[in-house]
Amino acid sequence: MTLDDLQRVASEVGMPSFAARQMAEWLYHRHADSIEQMTNLSKRHRALLGERYMVGRRAPMATQTSADGTAKSLFAVDTLTPDDSRQRYVETVYIPDGDRATVCVSCQVGCRMNCRFCQTGKQGFDGQLTAGDILNQIASLPEREQLTNIVFMGQGEPADNADSVVQAATILTAPWGYGWSPRRITISTVGVREKSERLLRDTDCHIAVSLHSAIATERRTLVPAEGAMPIADMVALLRHYDWSHQRRLSFEYTVFGHLNDTRAHGRALVNLLEGLDCRINLIRYHRIPDVDLPDTDEQRLMQLRDYLTQHGLFATIRASRGQDIDAACGMLSTKEKKKKEKE
Repeated sequence: MTLDDLQRVASEVGMPSFAARQMAEWLYHRHADSIEQMTNLSKRHRALLGERYMVGRRAPMATQTSADGTAKSLFAVDTLTPDDSRQRYVETVYIPDGDRATVCVSCQVGCRMNCRFCQTGKQGFDGQLTAGDILNQIASLPEREQLTNIVFMGQGEPADNADSVVQAATILTAPWGYGWSPRRITISTVGVREKSERLLRDTDCHIAVSLHSAIATERRTLVPAEGAMPIADMVALLRHYDWSHQRRLSFEYTVFGHLNDTRAHGRALVNLLEGLDCRINLIRYHRIPDVDLPDTDEQRLMQLRDYLTQHGLFATIRASRGQDIDAACGMLSTKEKKKKEKE
């Protein structure tokens, strides 16, 4: 809940207005697990709150840990429709890297975008996460105190759940909330232009666009959303924003051997992004079951990076993590979903 939401709760049970900040302090600064722990509220008010509300913290139900320290946690989420009792699951990934520790959170159960190389899209779309579901992936993570960065790059398309993502970002960055700097938070999108405008307008977080090819006909084979939401339109929108200050714009580019890593693909990227203050993150493909896409190799990755750099685009190769666990997005939750369906 936002501070306004908590003020409504306080009014509802007859508490003074300043109790909203007391509740926020317990929820977001002291990490209370229960209403009973909020000891500067009267016993009567705690009892009234307990009759109607719960804190909502939920520990992960399973965790896989890689040899490199990457840990993928599985969270159960609340039933999303009153007439459907199936249990849903989402994944959260903790990625330690020297003095940085990043958590990658999910925002939907499944995904409508169905990107060809993403396991989450193979699940179909099963519902939106609430802001509480999103925040719980951070608040209930065992490594919570080590975190330095948050990325909305897990399961689901953040712009397709803009209401919950914006509310979660508001709570994460507000002084009465978790107090995170928006410069430590990145929100990704495949380029849902209209809804992305809200992410740009209502948050100050970094933005990452899932690109994967600058050639529209080829991008459509990897990212079907290209048909209805052309990347050229998204880039045109992004050109209206000032990226010269602390807010950062990046493009995520999963690299496939000979499929999107040729000189022609490099030229297309330069033509699409020329003059835009941004960076390009080149990402090695993590294989998923039943998808026949080719890996690239280190030499081709470096050739693409060097070509982009030589033509004025800042490009980096992202280190591959968690290869010895179900690292690709959606793999752990898909396993759990299939297991429950068999039961």
